[in-house]
Amino acid sequence: MEFSKIFTICFSVLLLCSSLAYGQARSPPAPVAMSPTPTPAPAPAPPYVNLTYLLSVAGPFHTFLDYLESTKVVDTFQNQANNTDQGITVFVPKDSAFKDLRKPSFSNLSDDQLKSLILYHALPRFYTLADFNELSTKGSISTLAGGEYTLNFTYDSGTVHLDSGWSKTKVTSAVHSTDPIAIYQVDKVLLPEAIFGTDIPPTPAPSPAPVPDVSPAADSPSAESKESGSSPKSAPSTSSSNSIMNLCIWRQLVLAVSAGVVLFF
Repeated sequence: MEFSKIFTICFSVLLLCSSLAYGQARSPPAPVAMSPTPTPAPAPAPPYVNLTYLLSVAGPFHTFLDYLESTKVVDTFQNQANNTDQGITVFVPKDSAFKDLRKPSFSNLSDDQLKSLILYHALPRFYTLADFNELSTKGSISTLAGGEYTLNFTYDSGTVHLDSGWSKTKVTSAVHSTDPIAIYQVDKVLLPEAIFGTDIPPTPAPSPAPVPDVSPAADSPSAESKESGSSPKSAPSTSSSNSIMNLCIWRQLVLAVSAGVVLFF
């Protein structure tokens, strides 16, 4: 009896161990832990473009910069350059261009007109110089002033010409040309017809080139003067010779006749 109990317990333990071993063999392998994929770092933000600094160090643009700051247009330009995908292109007149400006004057402009005048010097997109070759085929191009404030461009062998109606000028140098901002120097202030009207004074014709005064040297008379001077002298000389010959013939004839009369008598 005791032996049967021991046999039963051993058989039960053996059966339990077999079941556990079979269960472990049938269970699926534990999943392999995957390392997380690293998130790519965000692209660095483009550097902030300080238009005031660029114009301060680039050239003699103090007058234009003063107008930018007094009209607050510099904030509009900065926002267009740094907070839009299009960028900006600015045409900057030199200080001498404002000094050469006589008429029309800015003194009679309202604050809004003066602001529009400064906005008129920019396009709401970044353009390289090569881009103006295609831009010149599109007719009038809108500026940041909007509305009727347009410019016409022509591209001639790498030179960009601008026409506002009142002003005809060209790009003389590239001050800064890195996306998102392009700054080009021009030699005249851009005057829009939307402010100053279409009664544009005619462009004065260029003065004719002076004709060089070529006078003959004092000691070398021209051939003409020699010919004209020698002709009158040769005429009296020939006439005088003929008169002397005729006089000699008449004298000989008179002597011959006289000799014949004396011999006859």
